[in-house]
Amino acid sequence: MPEWLEAGLWGLVGGAALVLGAAIAWWVRVSRRVVAGIMAFGAGVLISALAFDLVDEAQRSGGLGPTAGGFLGGAAVYVAINVLLARRGARHRKRSGAQQPSEQDSAGSGAAIAVGALLDGVPESVVLGVSLLGGGGVGLTVLAAVFISNVPEGLSSAAGMKNAGRGAGYVFGVWSGIALASGVAALAGNVLLRTASPATVAAITAVAAGAILAMIADTMIPEAFERTELYTGLLATLGFLTAFVIEHAGGR
Repeated sequence: MPEWLEAGLWGLVGGAALVLGAAIAWWVRVSRRVVAGIMAFGAGVLISALAFDLVDEAQRSGGLGPTAGGFLGGAAVYVAINVLLARRGARHRKRSGAQQPSEQDSAGSGAAIAVGALLDGVPESVVLGVSLLGGGGVGLTVLAAVFISNVPEGLSSAAGMKNAGRGAGYVFGVWSGIALASGVAALAGNVLLRTASPATVAAITAVAAGAILAMIADTMIPEAFERTELYTGLLATLGFLTAFVIEHAGGR
């Protein structure tokens, strides 16, 4: 299988976890405390993956300068776009309760939430595509982190969409579209960076890592803490340790 096609398929697999989470939220009544607990665990998994598989690897291959600059730049760009989307009704897009506005409450919030979901998913997918460069296979830890974290993200956000009165067509249309976009982003990351210099790859990887960390702090941890409160740290630690074990038990 061509490497670019494999990258696209792995990106699609990671994005499909969002659809899986949305389906669970739509047809199964899941306690918000359980959703929050899984969200905290997923946040820990992502933090471990970006620390060891993304930032550390970027620094080793491309140097400290491109890595630091990319990491800070990715976080800054994510936050800037997130602020704009928040003003249009997407501030609580990952909340499972009644925080999300309906279209009647905030016209255009549906589109803003969809764009926000895309903003959250693209950096992870690009990293999956980049992890295949060099023919070594997909980064197992990164893939596990993306999948494990995407299930509660889709579950929580879809539950919030449902509570806001949005229909099944909108909910599954959004997450199916994000899953497809994730595949395209992974494919594009692999193709566009295939001949790039190590410093460029490092910078792009760090940009994605910075955006992911900002996303965790802005959207995942608030939802997790609202229900799990003092247990959030323990659950996130368990997630971090799980990803760390996967990495050192044979993941790349």
